[in-house]
Amino acid sequence: MTAADAFIGQLDPDMCVVTAAARGERSGCLVGFASQCSLDPVRFVVWISRVNRTFRVARRAEVLAVHLLARDQYATAELFGGRTGDRTDKFREVRWHEGYGGAVVLDDVQAWFVGRVVRRIDGGDHVGFVLDPVDDGAPAAAERPLLRLTGAHTIEAGHPAD
Repeated sequence: MTAADAFIGQLDPDMCVVTAAARGERSGCLVGFASQCSLDPVRFVVWISRVNRTFRVARRAEVLAVHLLARDQYATAELFGGRTGDRTDKFREVRWHEGYGGAVVLDDVQAWFVGRVVRRIDGGDHVGFVLDPVDDGAPAAAERPLLRLTGAHTIEAGHPAD
């Protein structure tokens, strides 16, 4: 194990579900690589694996929706992280609505925003989608603890990493 591996192993990022819609297709996946990347203007980046079906839809999308899950929403995380859209219509199993620019917005999440894709960045096996937030929402329910990587580490990926 390298020092970088040890450093990264100590991180516990929030888990997000990213959804995309383009040309009549929709897809979504669980993402552990995501962060605000600019203050002025506000920008957020989500990293999507090139082997993921969501990447194939997202690369054609003008907007993406990013959703925060509460810790008790493990089943939603497992649906979007443990099953591939190549074989499962994940959206039949959750409540959602069409948002700004045709974005697919999940209804029962801790918080969400829709971002216009302003740039795509090659990061190796993942591509970063830099987003300009254009719409957002959160349920009226009281804030709950967020699902983090340590709470989702048992989910077996719907697609292998390579």
